[in-house]
Amino acid sequence: MDKKKEDPMDDEPEFNGSAGAGTAARKRKASQSDDPKAGQVAHPAADVEDGSSSSSGKKKKEETGKKRHIAALILARGGSKGIPLKNIKMLAGVPLIGWVLRAAIDSKVFDSVWVSTDHDDIEKVAKAWGAQVHRRSPEVSRDSSSSLDTIQEFVRLNPVVDIIGHIQATSPCLHPFHLQEAMGMMTKQGYDSVFSVVRRHNFRWQEIKKGVPKTKPLNLNPFKRPRRQDWDGELYENGSFYFNTRDLVEQGMLQGGNMIYYEMLPEYSVDIDVDIDWPIAEQRVLRYGYFGRDKLEQVKLFVTNFDGCLTDGKLYMSTTGEEILSVNVKDTMAVKLLQDSGVEVLFISSSDSPVQKLIAKKLGCQLKQKVANKQEEVQRLMKERQLSWKDVAYFGNDKPDVDCLNLAGVSGVPLDAPSVAVKAAKYTCHCAAGQGAIREMAEHVLLLKEMALSKDTQEKIDRKNF
Repeated sequence: MDKKKEDPMDDEPEFNGSAGAGTAARKRKASQSDDPKAGQVAHPAADVEDGSSSSSGKKKKEETGKKRHIAALILARGGSKGIPLKNIKMLAGVPLIGWVLRAAIDSKVFDSVWVSTDHDDIEKVAKAWGAQVHRRSPEVSRDSSSSLDTIQEFVRLNPVVDIIGHIQATSPCLHPFHLQEAMGMMTKQGYDSVFSVVRRHNFRWQEIKKGVPKTKPLNLNPFKRPRRQDWDGELYENGSFYFNTRDLVEQGMLQGGNMIYYEMLPEYSVDIDVDIDWPIAEQRVLRYGYFGRDKLEQVKLFVTNFDGCLTDGKLYMSTTGEEILSVNVKDTMAVKLLQDSGVEVLFISSSDSPVQKLIAKKLGCQLKQKVANKQEEVQRLMKERQLSWKDVAYFGNDKPDVDCLNLAGVSGVPLDAPSVAVKAAKYTCHCAAGQGAIREMAEHVLLLKEMALSKDTQEKIDRKNF
């Protein structure tokens, strides 16, 4: 959500749910579940009298036998006051909004997945990650606009939608199973409104204000302070998602009717609001984030062009005719980082420069020169090492690299690479050739390795007994 949070019933509404059942009830429910993700717990909240009519649309659909259309909607305004364009800022190698879009699409519970935005760059990223775009009007794009305003506009423009799954872009540790279980409460159990919460064990005290000279406890007896294990704690909205029926939205509510909350474990409850949250969230998402259905690549061989990648492509000559090449210390350090992590680094070149040989020797890397066909050369190197393309990261910068860029499990180009190479690459650096591009690509590769290890660890977790 943007810094302003777009008001209390906005991207992070006021708490309206029940305090829930106790620890014993939570353990009992988890033990009765056959779901491997047991431990995510739901409890009903009280019905809201003026929202009780929200089931009417659902009943009409059931009577006609038509399946209700369920839409995921992520609000991503461009005018964030806390972090500029926060929703598409890179978090652990992925645009922030990409984490929730990947979870929403892979959950398979939504008939359509939308991003509501007023910004061209956010629209491009949303479409690249498989979402449709609701281009919100200026009337609901102001700092004073609420999430409800935007969702109501979306509903008016999309009459086919019956259930809205409002997912917050700032919740990068959301997994498909969270969405599947929560949406099941609406589609299978008949609830009108489901929202996510997290259990906290925080003691609250009354704030000292003018006319209130002292404080007092709000949720504990100081003479009988409970131990954490003896206290159930309290439930707080964690802002990950708010699901509701179309009728509720049209009535001006994001929570109401027959309500229930969905409890998420604390490790998945990450909400990024200010810049200081970013490094903390990055570490959390690497451990608890959702990395997709596909197996992440574990790179073993890093192949890169010498000219136009390690260097800026310029050739300097001394007065005596000697070649002079310039390399960036950040890029040479990147080579060492890759080597230290077990990745072999290999340079290829179409020239036969003696200076290249000296630099490669100093870096402890193999250098293949006078290479005419790069794809054939890389395939020969892979065969020698008993590797496949998925084990290779390829860093190129021009048309002769296109085949390798397309085939490699991980591929990238510098910022100043021509469009033919950019289109073939899976990653485009923010740095130009010879100006830290290899360092950036190396960090991208190492991040993918860390994510792959984290995913392997996640898949080994027995969530039934978590």
